[in-house]
Amino acid sequence: MSDNVIDADNQQGSSLLHIFGSDNPSETTRRAPFTKQEAKGYLQGALHDAYQASGKRIRFSQKYKEWLYILSFILKDLGYKSWIYREGKRNVYVLETTAEFLDFNFNPSKESPREQKGYIRGFFDAEGGVPHKKSNRFYIQFVQKDQPKLIRIAKILSNLGIESGKIHNPSKAIDPEYWRFYIRANSYKGFCKTINSWHPVKNKILKERVKI
Repeated sequence: MSDNVIDADNQQGSSLLHIFGSDNPSETTRRAPFTKQEAKGYLQGALHDAYQASGKRIRFSQKYKEWLYILSFILKDLGYKSWIYREGKRNVYVLETTAEFLDFNFNPSKESPREQKGYIRGFFDAEGGVPHKKSNRFYIQFVQKDQPKLIRIAKILSNLGIESGKIHNPSKAIDPEYWRFYIRANSYKGFCKTINSWHPVKNKILKERVKI
């Protein structure tokens, strides 16, 4: 095992404390508020922060290794192995797995509402955004270069009673393929109750900025 490889099993309890409110790994597992359907949907959405490596390996790349610990926990709960390591000398961490159910062409529109919620949560944790500075005006946004995918997500959110603004391109001169939409302010609470986040940083910001 490389010196850069992190033993995720020894880190999962403290990482999940941000999400599930327990510092005991076994208690965290017992109380984890998701079904296997929702967990698989979440990982499919999180794939937007991943890429296909050689062979059957899939790599999730993040500077927040705590989020990778959570992905590792979910994979382990579903019966799949993964390993985490630091990528060279950069402050970037990678989780690798060969879980065969992961599919870059996954279409959430064909799945159950529970799996759809998990997918959107995973997508948001991978590609969504909230302001990191408390002094900045609050927003919840989704960004992606695949416009049809954003249209699909906005439609699912609408079916869940969560309103979003127009899908738009901020600047065609800078990037004509960059698309985004915002959750409407009157749906912030609904978003947090129905979708929320399992990303340690985004979860904390939502808790601080949206009072439920």
